[in-house]
Amino acid sequence: MVLGGTVAMSFAGLKKGMLAKVTRINSSSHELDRLQEMGLTVGTTFKVVKVAPFGDPVEIDLRGYRLCLRKRETEEFEVEPVA
Repeated sequence: MVLGGTVAMSFAGLKKGMLAKVTRINSSSHELDRLQEMGLTVGTTFKVVKVAPFGDPVEIDLRGYRLCLRKRETEEFEVEPVA
């Protein structure tokens, strides 16, 4: 999907070392609220530190700390690569 000239993607498309930004959160739930309280909000830029062999979990570095996320936790997030 293209949003304003950039490519929107899911967490599943991210690779180790990539910088990305959260562009949209498609749903609301208790679990997503918890992640937003931890700083994973629209506009937040983060770096992918590690991706496990089957893509689950993904470790990201954001706002000065590292966070590991399971696939099911990231399904409602849309992100875009940052140059």
